[in-house]
Amino acid sequence: MKTESPKKKRFIFYAVILAVLSILCMFMHAGLQTEHMNIVQTFITEEGGGWSANMTMLPLTIANLIAVVLTFVFGTLFIRVGVRKIMIPFIVLAGLGCVGIALANGLDCFGGATAGNYPFFFASLMVVRCSVPVFQMGCMMLITNWFIRLRGRMVSISCMGATLFTVVGTSVMPNVIAKSWGGDYRPFYYGVAALCVIMAVILGFCLKDSPEDAGLFPDASDHAPISEEGATTSLKVSEVLRDPIAWKMTLVQIAPNVLISGIMSSMAISFISKGGTELWLQATVYVSFGAIGGIACALLFGVLIDKIGALKTEALFLICILIPTVTLMFMPSKKNVLLLVIFAVGLAFSIGPAPVTHPCVVSHLYGRKKYQSVNRITMALQMIPGAFSGILMTGLIGAGHAKLAYLILIILDVISFITLMTMMKIPDANAADRDTLHHKAG
Repeated sequence: MKTESPKKKRFIFYAVILAVLSILCMFMHAGLQTEHMNIVQTFITEEGGGWSANMTMLPLTIANLIAVVLTFVFGTLFIRVGVRKIMIPFIVLAGLGCVGIALANGLDCFGGATAGNYPFFFASLMVVRCSVPVFQMGCMMLITNWFIRLRGRMVSISCMGATLFTVVGTSVMPNVIAKSWGGDYRPFYYGVAALCVIMAVILGFCLKDSPEDAGLFPDASDHAPISEEGATTSLKVSEVLRDPIAWKMTLVQIAPNVLISGIMSSMAISFISKGGTELWLQATVYVSFGAIGGIACALLFGVLIDKIGALKTEALFLICILIPTVTLMFMPSKKNVLLLVIFAVGLAFSIGPAPVTHPCVVSHLYGRKKYQSVNRITMALQMIPGAFSGILMTGLIGAGHAKLAYLILIILDVISFITLMTMMKIPDANAADRDTLHHKAG
């Protein structure tokens, strides 16, 4: 036991570093994928002399489509080159893109479009969005490599970062920028860029791609995973595309991808279209409470995954994300405290668990070694409809068809839930290690 103690301490060190880094990764992923558009569209408005909502959303929509291809490319490079070697340069690139968004200006407070450079804004936003997949994919592959039995809880800890951005970026920052910075959001983007550099340094000097690279085993165990004995390390693209389970899993996870990204990227426009900027700024208080509650919900769902399994937890999640969708569908033009409270609760049970369930479902179905070879394909496929969710929601809401927009989301969620019900008997690929690792931990 004494000889194993130093190894356990080393594992704990790496686990702490991974926890901190993964929180930051998910903070960036949630924020720079879609949610920061609430900041952009609050302070760059057509009414204020700036670019229209469709113009600010256009580069994000195009980049969403490019990111579909990049998701497969990044996933493949993670397998062949290594996770950190790919993450580091693209994290820095995302930071440079944030600097570009700030330099492009176009803010209402500076005169709108006359003070901005739209081509530079367009290119910078695309660079940021195209770099975003490395944050989530790399983070989740690292967690999948380092944890099996405690994977759900570790993923849930990382996903605190996603809800943290909703608190900081979507709820607090619009008020700070409006009331304290005079509508100038540039310091926010400079701060995010600096955080990207810090992350790259931590990733480069303080972590390994897998516990085996550090002479350790997942979950601080004293032996290699039992469930991986004789297992192939990856699957070919053709094998995944011929697998009906992979297609079912993709369909199941399309709804969360579309609903969360569609709702979060159009939230400001939704409230503004109903009751103006005043209603939106009032709603941000409730969004903030929902995001804070999402941290607890993420941890709860992480525990549920480890206790009752990823598929049952995913079913619960698909039910939960209907709450904010239906609430927004019937939100009135004036402040309604009851509906806003229900919305906040629903938001907590949606944005918190959203990034938790996805990697755990993939790991449940395919295991640690095959995780990324499958994820690079299924994630790319489910991102295709997600790429259009923001501009679809913005367009329909702007045209006065908000209820139709939310009805489409509800129907999609029901289809995913029905599909999931046909998969409930599929066993956990790493079940043997989930049962035994805690008995043999060093």
